[in-house]
This record gives sequence, structure tokens and C-alpha cells, in this order.
Amino acid sequence: MNDHLTSPQLAAPSIEPRQERGRQRVAAILQAAAALFVEKGFDKTTMTEIAARAETAIGSLYRFFPTKGAVADALLLRYAQSTLQGLTALEQQASQLTLDGLAEALLDLRQGLLDQRGVVLALVEARGGSQDIRQEFRDLSRAAMSRVLQQAIPGLSVARSDAMAVLMLHVLKGMTIVSEESPALRHMVLAELRTLLHLWLHSAATSA
Repeated sequence: MNDHLTSPQLAAPSIEPRQERGRQRVAAILQAAAALFVEKGFDKTTMTEIAARAETAIGSLYRFFPTKGAVADALLLRYAQSTLQGLTALEQQASQLTLDGLAEALLDLRQGLLDQRGVVLALVEARGGSQDIRQEFRDLSRAAMSRVLQQAIPGLSVARSDAMAVLMLHVLKGMTIVSEESPALRHMVLAELRTLLHLWLHSAATSA
């Protein structure tokens, strides 16, 4: 099963850097853009501001990313690929995990992606970046999550695992929202989320 986005050219820099210095420059551009999109929003951020924050010449920015949308696409693609790689790795070990272990692994995966999730939310709210990438990522992540659940819960039907996958991904998004709460409240909410996942997976296994 192919869990890689089939249209990576939508988000690729106009010129792929071949040298380490070029790759570092692209990384700095993406880091700067991510911070600005979160701080100011996609629409209010300019290419000039991205170049200044990245400490790179505006010409270099346009050389790698001809439009602000191309920068947004690259950020969306990076998050999508990180998520899908994590789900693919989890699928390979899901049958060896206990249900409690799977719940913890899912929480760990989402926790590891929180740094990237903020800019993704900013882009989604502003409808920045390619709709094609977002739709393809949504479809692939749901399919990957469904396969994880099928591996972990023998006898679970495809129809039910597909439905659970949609809800599971939405539930895990809650970790992004609570990350903005106070430490005490965040701890309590995450504890409730952990309990919810454990009980849900055990219930699904019992009724599969």
C-alpha cells in the first residue's frame, strides 16, 4: 500500500537544492514561514517577511518557492509525510502491541507532531496551500489509521475500522487544542483522552 502523497510536485521547491547549504536555506525558509503563518496568519504574511525572518535574500526565496502558496504546500506536505510515515511504522508493529500499548503509541505519535500541527491549523483556517494535498492527505491518513486498527484488533470489519479511523484522527486532534491550555488543565484533559482511547479500543475488541 502506497502511503506517500502522489502529487509531491505540488509542494516541491521550484529548484531542488543539491548542496547542504541549499538544503539548510530551504529548512530555514520553512521554519520562518511556519512561525509567521502562526503569528500573523497566511494571508497577512508576505514573502518579504519570510525572507527577512529566514535571513535569506528575497531572490533566493523565490528561486526555491515561486509563490507563498508553494511555501504553504511544502509545509503541508512535510506534515503529511511525517504523519503517514508514523502511521506506516505503527501499522507494522500494531499486531504485536497490546491495546493499551497501541493507545500510548497513538498518543506518542500525535505528541511528536504537535510542533508542526500549529502551522497546519493556521493554513487550513486560511485555506492556504493546495486543496489537493489536503484532500489526498486526509484520504491516505484515514486509510492508514484503518489498517492500524485492523492489525491491532483481529476480526474488526473494514467498514467499522474505516469509521473508527475517521473518529480516531479527530479525537487525536484534540491534543493540539489542549496544548494551549494551562499546564494543570492540559494534564487533566490529556489524562481523560488517554482513558478514552484505552476504553474505546478495548470496547472495539470485545465487540469485533
